[in-house]
Amino acid sequence: MPSPLWSYTTPGIPDDLFERLPGIPMSPREVRLLLISALRLKADSVLWDIGAGTGTIPVEAGLLCPQGKIFAIERDEEVASLIRRNCERFGINHVEVIEGSAPECLTSLSLPPHRVCIEGGKSIKAILKEAWKHLPQEGRIVATATNLEGLYQVSESFAELQVRNIEIVQSAVNRLEKRGTSQTFAAIDPIFVLSGEKLD
Repeated sequence: MPSPLWSYTTPGIPDDLFERLPGIPMSPREVRLLLISALRLKADSVLWDIGAGTGTIPVEAGLLCPQGKIFAIERDEEVASLIRRNCERFGINHVEVIEGSAPECLTSLSLPPHRVCIEGGKSIKAILKEAWKHLPQEGRIVATATNLEGLYQVSESFAELQVRNIEIVQSAVNRLEKRGTSQTFAAIDPIFVLSGEKLD
């Protein structure tokens, strides 16, 4: 479902098309592509995006799932407003922004998810455990980690929850940037993307 701001059916919206707030993290386009690929969305998927930040995943998923529903969970009121504004920029009206802290707020969501994306949260193990309860058979879960401690916690949780068909990818992306009169490649911070399925 293309929007006037992004008229393509492929994901990968340039970062500069999103409104941002200072200090609020945003998944760079290249990392977003990894996340979207790992989620394996369908046109009618219900997605829970926990720790939605700037709202880039809800926007990308909203365009890919025109018959679906996206819940963007964000505890900060100002950041939640930013997500709503970014959805409006792209003409997406089937994203519901939930202002609350996970895992506590997850029990109040009106629809169970087909897919769960966890982009942050201090209680990552508790968030994973609660989200897993709501995920149906053949549902997919995707989580990110920016350091070894986070990687260990997510990996340990995946083992405890018996997540199946686990994949782990670490991004290593460089972008060409202009600096003064020359061009150079600048590294994007690496991130771990862990994904898997709920199966008997």
